Amino acid sequence: MKFPTYKNETQKLDEGFLYVAGCDEVGIAPLAGPVVAATVILDPKSIGKQRSKSKWWYRVRDSKTTNEKERAELVNFIKDHCLDFAVGTVSHETIDEINIYNAAQLAMKQSVDGLRQRPDFLFIDGLHKVKSVDVPQQAIVDGDAKVLSISAASIIAKVARDEMLKQLHETFPMYGFSSHKGYPTLSHRKALMKYGVTPVHRKSFTFVQDVIKRYCSMKTFQKVLVTA
Repeated sequence: MKFPTYKNETQKLDEGFLYVAGCDEVGIAPLAGPVVAATVILDPKSIGKQRSKSKWWYRVRDSKTTNEKERAELVNFIKDHCLDFAVGTVSHETIDEINIYNAAQLAMKQSVDGLRQRPDFLFIDGLHKVKSVDVPQQAIVDGDAKVLSISAASIIAKVARDEMLKQLHETFPMYGFSSHKGYPTLSHRKALMKYGVTPVHRKSFTFVQDVIKRYCSMKTFQKVLVTA
């Protein structure tokens, strides 16, 4: 299991940057719900030079390698030891309008813009920098496994999005949103085939489109939307 370090942030701090942030998004692949991003500026004074079991960030890592219980603990440690954080959320309707890539970009921009303290350097997980954000940036592949502030952002974003999907589960319990969080698991796909498409599904995604076609006509489709 890979654990991130703070060396990338330390390098930028040594170069004279004052507020170094990490940004990540969650929710690219799901068939339903929003895409969510978070940006975090960790407090350098709370980090120290080396990872040890006594450090608050000892278990912080890519949210995909943590379980739900662990994330619930880590997110509080992160929020208690950061200078600032913010979350950006882009709805399934907007995803369908502008596509998932642009929606993820928008969510990340929202999270940066939502900070009280504007960062002067930004690390991004992935291949692409955040468009329309006038801040020096570096995109790092697998950054959520390498860069501590990106890992912290991935956990905050994941916890925030999971809570949203739990709320959707209350409205559409037969789909199992509280367990799969909208991802295209076998149980989710079976539920879609059985019950049809809900108003919170991403209708620009291929599998959802195939389900819509299964119901043959827009009249049937509208009925499914209303009764789901």
